[in-house]
Parts: sequence; C-alpha cells; structure tokens
Amino acid sequence: MKAARLLSLLLLLQTRQRMTTVELAERLEVSTRTILRDVEALSTAGVPVYAERGRYGGIVLLPGARLNASHLDPAEMDSLAIAGLDDTQRQQLGIAAAHDMALRKIAARRTGDEGTNLAELVIVENSRWLTAETREPDVADLAMTLRSRSRLRIHYRRSGAEHAATRDVDPYGLVSKSGRWYLVADDNRKPKLFALDRLERYEALPERAVTPDGHDLRSVWTRLRERTEAPGQVEVTIRLRASRLDLAARILGSRLHPAGPVDVDGWQTLTVAYPEVEAVRQLLQFGDHIDVLAPAAARRRIAELAADLARRHDDGPASSPGGAREPTPQ
Repeated sequence: MKAARLLSLLLLLQTRQRMTTVELAERLEVSTRTILRDVEALSTAGVPVYAERGRYGGIVLLPGARLNASHLDPAEMDSLAIAGLDDTQRQQLGIAAAHDMALRKIAARRTGDEGTNLAELVIVENSRWLTAETREPDVADLAMTLRSRSRLRIHYRRSGAEHAATRDVDPYGLVSKSGRWYLVADDNRKPKLFALDRLERYEALPERAVTPDGHDLRSVWTRLRERTEAPGQVEVTIRLRASRLDLAARILGSRLHPAGPVDVDGWQTLTVAYPEVEAVRQLLQFGDHIDVLAPAAARRRIAELAADLARRHDDGPASSPGGAREPTPQ
C-alpha cells in the first residue's frame, strides 16, 4: 500500500533527516525510482522533503517537519496508536507528532454521540517510580535497522561489568517492559534479553539473521518472560508486618504467597519463592518489619548479611575508601 510506504519513509527521515535514495530503497524494499516518485508525491502534498542531486546528495526532510495525519487512512492511523506506548516511548520511536495529529484528526471526525474521547480519560506512563533518566540508543533507528532482518554486531555492557564486550547476535525485535526497552536476540543460538540502556552501539552485518523455524518475537518473548517470572526452587517462609504487605506485593510480585492470616500482633506468615538461597538478600530492605523463619540456610544467610551490615554501621568512624573493611566472602 503506497500510503503505508509513505508513512514508513517519513518515519525514517524523521529519525535520520537525510538518507540516500539507495538506503531508503533498501530499507523499504522498493526501487530507487519508486522512492523518487514517493518523494515527489510527499512534496506535492506539502511535506518539506526534497531530493538533493549530486555525489553527496540524498533525500532530505527539513528539520522540524512532521507528518500530516490528514493524509492517512484509518488503518494507518491505527498503526500510529500503538497500544500501551506512552508519550516517551512514542517519542523514542519517532511517531509522537504523527500520533498526536492522528488523535486530533479522529476527534475532528467525531459526531458528538460517542461520549468523551478515551485519550482524555486514560494516561499510559510505563516508567517506574523514582527511575533515573538513562541514556540508550535511538529506538526508532534501531527498529528501522531491524527491518532488514540482518545480524547485529552489538557492543554491550553486562550488568556489573565495567566495559562493553562485542558480540554478534540474531535479533527478533524490541520489547518495552515496565518502561525499559530490550533487544530480543539469539546469542550463540540461545534467546536472550539485552537492555538498551547498556547497549553502547550496534551495526548491521551483511548476512541475514538466522533464527529457528517457527520462532518469532512474540513466541520468544513469551518464553523469556515466563522463564524470568517462573517460581523459584527455594521456598522461604517469612513473617511480615501487615503494614508492609502492600509494599511486599509490589516488590516481590508473583513470588509472594500468603501462608496464614494476620495474627493478633499484626504480622502475617507468607512464603517467597527464590531460585537460590542467596536471593534472600532482597528481603533486607524490609529491615525490622520482617522475620525469616525457614529454611535454616535462608535464616542463617540473613543473619550473616545483617551482622555484616551491623559491623559496617557501628558507632566507630566510617571507613574511608582506602581503608574499607573487608566484606564478608560471597
């Protein structure tokens, strides 16, 4: 559909401002002659886009130009209103202005009998509370790069690592989860998640991505999500003050299960499923509002961690960076 291709062309140019005819033709899988005809059609429709001739020429979109949603049909406007994306994510994908214009166009067509527009009643903001702003690659540009279905060479810093390492991956696509973007890709034939805020740079490789037959972004993401959220093998029994139950539900999520009613002293017995005993360090944030009951290994580990914290926070002077106390071996 020509209109859908024009939309894709505009989104590419809004991301890069200037691209060669060959680059656009490869991205959109059409001929360079088709790209020139599309540019002429956009220019005629009032979009400030033009072709520069010469050795260093290309297709240019003037800075500040935005998509005029009045030229889109309903199906294309629906494609802009991607369910679940908030304002920040639409901005990251380069469709914020077009999305807003589409909403205004839909509002202008209303007969007045449908009631209040849902856009006026619902706000979607996927970022977590108290989340610091992070730097990450241009999501729109990465999404367009993935359309070529090429392998990617990524320079990625693992959690806790000081420097990024280079690896070649076979991508499936992008996922936004709780306000954080992830690249889903096979790394040595194993599906993994790569947080974009730790992706320093990337480049498309000449060869196409190779992924197992019958697997796509949705199926692989579902498997990764279920694996991450699956119950752990270690069941830890705790007592928690009832005043901290809502906080525990937010922090522990599906790992937390009631194991008894709230007693007369205002405490409740619960269980927490963890993949290993060491994960009980997460419970330290509940301070004196929690009592770890079982298993013995979990209770012992909490005692060791608490004792180490107590030593670090005794009444003596704080250790200087050069004379820090020896931490408990992990």
